[in-house]
Amino acid sequence: MGLNILGIGASALNAAQIGVATTGNNIANAATPGYSRQVVVQGAVAPQGGSSGFVGSGTEVVAVNRVYSQFLTTQVQNAQTSNSQLSTYSTQIKQIDFLLANSSAGVSPALQDFFKGVQDLSADPSSAASRQALLSSAQALAARFQGIGSQLIEIRAATSGQIISSVQNINVYATQIAGLNDAIGKAQGNGSKSANDLLDQRDLAVTELSKEVKVFVVQQGDSYNVFIGSGQPLVIGGKATSLITTTSLTDSNKIDVSSKAANGVISRLSESSLPGGNLGGLFEFRSTTLDNTQNTLGRVATNLATTFNAQHELGQTQTGTIGGAFFNVAVPVVTQSVSNVGTGAATATIGDATALAASDYRLQY
Repeated sequence: MGLNILGIGASALNAAQIGVATTGNNIANAATPGYSRQVVVQGAVAPQGGSSGFVGSGTEVVAVNRVYSQFLTTQVQNAQTSNSQLSTYSTQIKQIDFLLANSSAGVSPALQDFFKGVQDLSADPSSAASRQALLSSAQALAARFQGIGSQLIEIRAATSGQIISSVQNINVYATQIAGLNDAIGKAQGNGSKSANDLLDQRDLAVTELSKEVKVFVVQQGDSYNVFIGSGQPLVIGGKATSLITTTSLTDSNKIDVSSKAANGVISRLSESSLPGGNLGGLFEFRSTTLDNTQNTLGRVATNLATTFNAQHELGQTQTGTIGGAFFNVAVPVVTQSVSNVGTGAATATIGDATALAASDYRLQY
């Protein structure tokens, strides 16, 4: 533009026009998810030398940058991870609370009715009405245990479905991030321009991913290398590792998560290696609440039945016959790992119901 005052003015107008367009774009995208406000960075055009010294040649837009903080973004992602995990866990555990703590549908009302029937019969052993009332309350109690057990099985199936859905979401975000890594690398190949919109989309994808599972991001050049949980690599450059759901080796009703490498090798991941987010909340609910609730329910039912049976067998019927078992007690369920070799098979019986722990038992050799 030389020393032309009109050229200098034109450069100022051009820079102002870009600034106005950038501001307009910010306003237009105020409600766009993941959008970062953009600012214009201006710089002076290189001056030209003359007999009297260097004279300015106007201005130019050096760059249009995002107003962005990696630290704040990381803090938001961590908060999203914790919030998602706690929200998921809270939602799931409310089902158990409603099921067991309900004053009309829980175990306690059925137990109270049953023991009331026992007391009424003990006060008048010859009463046919009292005997029938006890039998009815006992059948209702058994049905209540069975009904709650069935509902817990349904909750487990629904939890497995949500785990599958969460894994699918993780794979979608991983594919998006890998694709954006590639696109950003091509757009910023010479390092002179910032692909702001693509960068926003990638950060949004990482934030959405952090709602599903704990995320660690390591920037390498223009790419994000993304690791989840306790360090499981998910995205490296333009390549994403797929997660798949597999049936547990020891329990056909349980869903595990595995990673599938590009060469097809499948590696099972422990629940503890995938904390945080929606997936971590589901795992925490299943392992610390659902499993414990099912085992505790079974222990209560087994202790009640065996203790009452032992007392019932000490008595006599109206015809003088020695009493038998009042309740049918379920036998322990034994499942073997599909990875077992050999022909050995394990069986289990309950010798002392009062010694049962509220957890699964594992036999390992």
